[in-house]
Order: sequence, then C-alpha cells, then structure tokens
Amino acid sequence: MENQTGQAPKKNSNVIYFLIVVVLALLATDVYLYLQKNKSDTRIVYQNDERTRLQTELDSLEAQIETVNTGKAKLSAEMQTKTDSLESKIKVLRKELAKGKLTQAELERAQENIKQLRYFVTNYTAQLEEQKKQISSLTTERDTLKTSLVTAKKTDSSLAKQNQDLGDKVKVGSAIKLATSDVVAYKIRGSGKEVDTKRSSVAKKIKINFTVATNDIAEKGMHDIYVRVIDPTGNLITTTESTNFTADGQDLQYTYKTSIDYKNDGSSYTIDWVNPSAFQKGGYTVILYADGFTMGKTSFELK
Repeated sequence: MENQTGQAPKKNSNVIYFLIVVVLALLATDVYLYLQKNKSDTRIVYQNDERTRLQTELDSLEAQIETVNTGKAKLSAEMQTKTDSLESKIKVLRKELAKGKLTQAELERAQENIKQLRYFVTNYTAQLEEQKKQISSLTTERDTLKTSLVTAKKTDSSLAKQNQDLGDKVKVGSAIKLATSDVVAYKIRGSGKEVDTKRSSVAKKIKINFTVATNDIAEKGMHDIYVRVIDPTGNLITTTESTNFTADGQDLQYTYKTSIDYKNDGSSYTIDWVNPSAFQKGGYTVILYADGFTMGKTSFELK
C-alpha cells in the first residue's frame, strides 16, 4: 500500500511538468508568430514606402525631361532619339511599380534601373544645355554677322554715294568755263567783207568772242562746244542740222555745234554763226555749253 501511495504523487508531478512544457511551447510559438507578423508588416510597409518614393522620383525625372525639351522641334535627330528612349524606360518602370506586391529582388531591380535612369537623364540634360548654349552662340553670331552685313552695305552705299558725289564734283570742276565773252553782229558786203552792225535788217551773222577760265584739272585738247541762240521772242533758233545734247542733267537742242582746242593758256576763241533766217529787232541771248555743263552766257541787241 505504501508503494502505491508513493507512486501517485510522482505521476502527478510528471503531468504537471508536461503541461508546463506544452504551455511554454505554445507561448514560444505565439511569440514567434507575432514577431514574424511584425516583420512581414514592416516589410510590406517598407516596400510600399519605397515604391511610392520611386514613383515620385520617376515623376521628377519625367518633369525634368519635359522641362529641358522646351522647343523640342529644334532638337537634333540624335537628341530626339534619346528623349524617346528615356520616356519609354520611364513607362516600363511605372508599369513594374504599379504591380500589387514586389519581391525584394524586383524592388532592388527597380531601384537600380531608376538609379541608371537618373544618371542618363543628368547626362542628357547637360548635353541639351550645351546644345542650347551652342545654338544661342550661333544665333548671336548670325545676328552679329547680319548686323555687320547691314552696316557694311550701308557703308558701301554711303561710300558709293560719296564716290558718285566726288565724281560729280570732279566733273563739274573739270568742265571748262567762260572767263570773258561778247557777241558782235555783222553784215556782209557784196565784196564779202564783214562789217559790224547794230541793225537787224542788215545783220547776217554773229561772232562769239570768248576766253576760257584757267582750270588745272580740265582736260587739255579738243572740247565740243554747243551754242544755243535765243531770239527776242524767247524761241530757240535751230536749223535742220540741230540735234540734241545733254547738259546740266537735261536733254537740250542746240543751235550750233563746234570744237575748240583747249590749252589752259588764256587763249581767245571765236565762233562764227550765220543766221539761216533774218534777224529781228530786240535782245538775243547766247548760251555756251561744254563737258556736259553750262560754260556761261552773254547777250547782244539789234535795232
């Protein structure tokens, strides 16, 4: 009997120990499951936060590309290709990040891809800025050249006008001019002798006597002389041989044409002109032209 009583307490102790071990095992399992759940929750939160951050960075990179692409039509073919490639990569990464859950490997791959994309966008932006600087420099250089060309044309036009003006002045300065002049009317007797007269009824011809002013830049040699005789009524006396000439920028008709040998030595010259019709009473004006300009004029009167 004593042996049976002794065995009962010992058996009860073993049961208690077993129950304690079971309880401890359950507690350990609960703690493990709790820790695993917290770890899983932390990982999910981390993945969601990292995905959001990466999406935000993609937005930033896309905005950066859009900003530097202002004036896209002006991009070179190479730059346009790079732009399209970067935009395509961003779309692919957006699709990957839009998945419900990412494995750690997928998340790390997305991080690496965005890191590379950031590097490419940075280089791309630098290239575009350099291209814009070059275009701006070329534009400035082109505008400067245009301005210089316009200035050169204006200068050339101004110089041409100055040369023209100088040439005109030389022409004016080199034209011979009258120093002294007078006109005498003559009648012609039957013997052929010429006698000066003041009477219009017997006058047949005039002699225009003149000297030429000294002019060192005038060309020495033969000069054509054009004579215009204006009658008392204001009409130009002409003949069938009278044609036109240019003087003082005008197209004129002459009465008589001859030539003189100019030597710039103060020589005297005489031009004889026979009136094809009868002289009238009144005052006559005689104008001489040479070298495209007026030499001078004189007058005489017949009774």
